[in-house]
Amino acid sequence: MIAEMTSNATATPSNRLLLTPAQIVAELDRYIVGQEQAKRAVAVAIRNRWRWQQLPAEVRREMVPKNILMIGPTGVGKTEIARRVARLVDAPFIKVEATKFTEVGYVGRDVESIVRELVEASISMLHGELLEAVRDEAARMALERLADLLVEQRQCRRVVDEDASDGEVSAEGASERRKRRAALKRQLNRQRQRLLDLLNREVLEDETIELDLEGEFDVYFTPADGNGSVSLEDLQDTFTEFLDSFRSRRRTRRVSVREARRILTQQEAQRLVDFDAVVEAAIKRAEESGIVFIDEIDKLISRDGDYGPDVSGEGVQRDLLPIVEGSAVMTRYGPVRTDHMLFIAAGAFHDGSPSDLIPELQGRFPIRVELQRLGEEDLYRILTIPENALTRQYADLLRVEGVELVFTEPGLREIARLAAEVNARSEDIGARRLATIMERVLEDVSFNAGELVGQTVQIDADYVRSRVGDIVADEDLSKFIL
Repeated sequence: MIAEMTSNATATPSNRLLLTPAQIVAELDRYIVGQEQAKRAVAVAIRNRWRWQQLPAEVRREMVPKNILMIGPTGVGKTEIARRVARLVDAPFIKVEATKFTEVGYVGRDVESIVRELVEASISMLHGELLEAVRDEAARMALERLADLLVEQRQCRRVVDEDASDGEVSAEGASERRKRRAALKRQLNRQRQRLLDLLNREVLEDETIELDLEGEFDVYFTPADGNGSVSLEDLQDTFTEFLDSFRSRRRTRRVSVREARRILTQQEAQRLVDFDAVVEAAIKRAEESGIVFIDEIDKLISRDGDYGPDVSGEGVQRDLLPIVEGSAVMTRYGPVRTDHMLFIAAGAFHDGSPSDLIPELQGRFPIRVELQRLGEEDLYRILTIPENALTRQYADLLRVEGVELVFTEPGLREIARLAAEVNARSEDIGARRLATIMERVLEDVSFNAGELVGQTVQIDADYVRSRVGDIVADEDLSKFIL
C-alpha cells in the first residue's frame, strides 16, 4: 500500500491542479487584495502546467513554461501571490533573493543551490505528506508496541527455559511445564488486552516507561542555508554523517506513556515510508511542478559599468541563465533538470527597467505583469477583506487573554489613511506600513491585556489619532518610528 502511495505521488501532487484560472484567482482573492493582472498571469501559468501534463511525451519535450516577471514596489503582494498559489496546488516552492548570489570568484552562494534547495523542499513536502497518510496505521502499530513494552516492564512476562536450567526431566515434568507455559501465555494475553484497553482510553498517559530511542534520529533533516565557503550539499553530508554516528547507538530514556506514544508513532511511520521511493517521486515533482521565486532581480542590474559593488551583477545574471532556460544540476540525489520548472522573478525596478537585464535573461521571462501601488482604499480593504487580515489576527491574539477587540469602520479608515500618508511622504513599503501602525495603535492594549480581562476595547478614529496622530504629523519622527 505504501509503495503504491509513493509511486502515485509524482509531479501532480493532487487534484488541485484541476482548478481553473478563475477558481485560482478566486482563492487568491481570499488573501490578497487587488493585483488582478498578476493573479491572472500566475493562474494561467498554473493551468498551462496541467494542460502540459496531459500531452503525449514527445509533445511535452518541446514545450517549456512561460516564466513570469513581476514589476512593482515592495509590499504590494508579489511574494504572497507566488507563495499562495504554490500552496494552493501543493507545488514545491522556494523563494530566493538574487542579491545573495554572486558569480564564481565573488563571495556568495552558488546559483545551483537554488535547485538543490527546491529538491530538498520537495522531498520534505512529500515525506511529510506520506508520514501523515500512514499516521493512523503507525499509531495502531505504536500502540501494539507500547502494550508489549508495558507488559514486559511490569514483569508480567517470564522466560521459562527449564530445559537449559534443569536438564532432562521426566515425561510428567515436561507435561507440567507445558501446562505452566500455556497458563502463563493466557495470563500475558489477558494482561496485554487490559493494557491495550487502558491505552485506548488514555488512562495511563502519565505513567513512565523505559523506551529504546535507537531509531529516534532516523528523521529526515534539512539544514539551514549554506554560506559562501560551504555548499549546501557539503553541510547536508556533514550533518548526515554526524547523525549516522548516533544511529548505531542504543539509548534508553524514561518517558511518559504520552511521550512514548508520540515517539513510537514517529518511528513506525518512518518504517512504513520508503524513503528512496520518496526521493524519486519528489525529484519528479520538483522537475515538473516546482516554482522558484527570485526576488530583487532588479538589484542585479549594473549601473556603474565595470566598477563598484555591482560589478558581479551581470555575472549572476549569466549564471542564472542556464538554470532558467533549462539544464541539469547535480544534487546529492543525482541530476535534476530545470527545463519545466516555473520561475517567477520580481523587482521594483525603481532605477531601471526590465530592458536593462541581459537580453538572454529578458527572453526567458516573456510574461510581464506590473503590480500597482497601494492607495488608501487598497489599504483599507487589506484590513477588512483577507481571511488573515491583521485586524483578525490581533483580535484572536487578545481574545486568548479574555479581551475583546473591536475595530470600527472609521477607526480602520483612519489607520489606512495614516499608512497611505506615511507611505507617500517617506519610503513606500506598501501593506507592511499597516503592521507598524497597528503595533503602535495597540501597544497599550497588548501591554495591559492582563488588566483588561472581560472588557471590550473599541478602536475608533479618535483612539487611532490619539496613539499615532502626533507621530505622523512630525515628519522627522515618523521616519524613525513608523
